[in-house]
Amino acid sequence: MILMKFMVEIFTVFLNCITFTGTGDWCLNAMSTYVILYETPRYGACHFSLSFWNSSKKAKIPLKEPKWIDELHQKQPLNDLDAVILAMNSATASKMVFERHVGSSRSFTKFSIICRLIALVWQLLAVSMASLSTIFYIFLQFLHSLLSFGSQSWIYTASKRLFNTTWINIQIRCGQILFWPILLQDNDLRSQSCVEYAEKAALHKHSMWSSLAVDLLLGNLIGFSLLFNAESVCLWVLDFANDTTNELLRTGCVWLMGVPAGFKLNTELAGVLGMISLNAIQIWSTLWFFVDSLLVYLVKGLAILGILFGMTVPAALVRDMIVVVTLHVSTLHWMISLSYSQQIQALAALWRLFRGRKWNPLRQRLDSYEYTVKQHIVGSLLFTPLLLLLPTTSVFYIFFTMTNTSISLICMLIEVIISIIHATPYIKIVLWLLRRRRFPAGIWFEIVSCHSNSVNSPEIVSLDKISSPSKNSLHQENISGRSHVLVSILHSNFLTIGQIVIPHYRQVFTRVSRSYFARSAYGVLTGKRISSTLGTKLPSTMPWMLIPYKDYWCLCRNSILACMPKCHCHLFQ
Repeated sequence: MILMKFMVEIFTVFLNCITFTGTGDWCLNAMSTYVILYETPRYGACHFSLSFWNSSKKAKIPLKEPKWIDELHQKQPLNDLDAVILAMNSATASKMVFERHVGSSRSFTKFSIICRLIALVWQLLAVSMASLSTIFYIFLQFLHSLLSFGSQSWIYTASKRLFNTTWINIQIRCGQILFWPILLQDNDLRSQSCVEYAEKAALHKHSMWSSLAVDLLLGNLIGFSLLFNAESVCLWVLDFANDTTNELLRTGCVWLMGVPAGFKLNTELAGVLGMISLNAIQIWSTLWFFVDSLLVYLVKGLAILGILFGMTVPAALVRDMIVVVTLHVSTLHWMISLSYSQQIQALAALWRLFRGRKWNPLRQRLDSYEYTVKQHIVGSLLFTPLLLLLPTTSVFYIFFTMTNTSISLICMLIEVIISIIHATPYIKIVLWLLRRRRFPAGIWFEIVSCHSNSVNSPEIVSLDKISSPSKNSLHQENISGRSHVLVSILHSNFLTIGQIVIPHYRQVFTRVSRSYFARSAYGVLTGKRISSTLGTKLPSTMPWMLIPYKDYWCLCRNSILACMPKCHCHLFQ
């Protein structure tokens, strides 16, 4: 049942009734009363907000104040809606705290058995969770000591470079697991004075453990599925690797050594490039034959990582393993792209020679230059074979570029999935589905009655999505006439699911340049290598925690017990 509070205030600061003019300013009428009917802001129920929570625009202060600022100070000040909304959200904070303590003592006398049972269950939950977290803490400290002992070896350095994505995700996940009791504690005194601040603090506090819980849930689902179907997964991976090696790489190289698509290529150069490619593929296939027996243990290791650390860690390991397994393809692509780019650069330089132009690297422009006859003769002798050999090199370059680009796109897709799992606001989505009123965005007034000579019917004054009274962003309707008593209902608009989720996803791609795809396309045309990573944003890694095991157990237990009074009091409100 909606609790409506009837508020009658004669604004001593704002003087009297608020009316709207056509210019967007707020005028004050003498000896008028503005009656507002609104719902009391409560934590977990509703509150009011003038702007989007995710707006982070910063105002730039000019060096010198213009003249219109002095004229603005001389005018009548506008009503500060931010202060009014802050007062409304903070008005009932002290009353709620007082009623919570008084109500808890009364509830304890009425429901003493239930309260003691809840307290006992909560104590058992705190002890069990603290013990489980301490065991995991000891396991992580043991692994950290092992890695610290071998951090100076070349094996550690090489593995860290090869499995960079996995290493970063393990650091993120271990930091979140170690620091969850600290983030669960509520030490923000400011959030207790305002409902809006309390909502934001609660969402910020619960966002990390909700992300951790969803990641662990997905990791357990995939991990147990891999454990129960490890052999079938290994057979599928081996069949896919053999088909890719035999049907795609070997058959493609043999096809390029002949007459691909009817193109007449240079037989000698095509034979050399084809034999080099086939030998590299054969060597890598031989090495892969010895890894077949270890593939089952690798799949089970991925499953265990998913169960312990969540889905992001095995996904990052799969991404790094794809890069390692396809190292022969990337090496062949690098070799042929180097030959192709050098050929393109040589042909471009020789073409400038025939035109009498020379590239000036200092000024980054083409300048006129007089070449000698010998230089023209040497250029003519080099230009012809390079131009005739270009189709052969281009065909091999296109084939390996398409193969390497497909592998890079798969790695980028896994990278984006990992970043989205980290960035998705799960707790906000759940709360939005259960109680949309906890995400306000803008206010508007529904005028119920306005006793005036010219206004006899209900009107609606919309203040949708306003951020500050100093900005002329108020959607208003003119109310003419002099009002003696104005009664209105204060309503709030709410954020949509897209307005909640999209800002988090937009932060994932903040490091991705807008010209990434244009630069990649230019690099493909000129023979330059493109990056296999998109550069999406991941959560920041936390520093490693080193405290005694007993203190960590007490910290976990106290953090869970700190949530008990809040849950206990809410049961009897």
